Amino acid sequence: MTHKALASFRDHYLLDYIALSDEESESERVLESEIVHNIKKFMLSLGSDFSFISNQYRIIVEEEEYFIDLLFYHRGLQALVAFELKTGRFKPEYLGKMNFYLSALDEYVKKEHENPSIGIILCKDKKDTVVEFAFRNVNKAMGVATYETSEKLPEKYRNILPDASALKEIL
Repeated sequence: MTHKALASFRDHYLLDYIALSDEESESERVLESEIVHNIKKFMLSLGSDFSFISNQYRIIVEEEEYFIDLLFYHRGLQALVAFELKTGRFKPEYLGKMNFYLSALDEYVKKEHENPSIGIILCKDKKDTVVEFAFRNVNKAMGVATYETSEKLPEKYRNILPDASALKEIL
């Protein structure tokens, strides 16, 4: 199930409908807000069979609250899919957090007929060897994918619309 489930996901996502300034590109909350604002486009970039459950999905473990950035359900896989958003490069410690989230989802949220939860850590960048070493001997369905946003206007609009800095000056 693990390899089959992860094969349903891409290694890189083009989120060209999200334009973030340099300052905004460092904020995971801004990235999450833009994805939620563009949830239909994000789901289309993921593929078919996804249902959006929530952003900042609250889960309580031993009277402490934890929040999963984005939670989906994949109908074909019959599994919850948790996304952890990171605006920088993948770090091995992200794996521990995702493992915790998946265990909590499987224990408290997953229905008896559903498959184990899947986790995707969506980072701006990754180094393949670091990801490989971090995932060795891990038995949960988790993966790391990168994303790219649009920092500039598409070529066909560049001479028609002002860029972000010109708009800021106007406002």
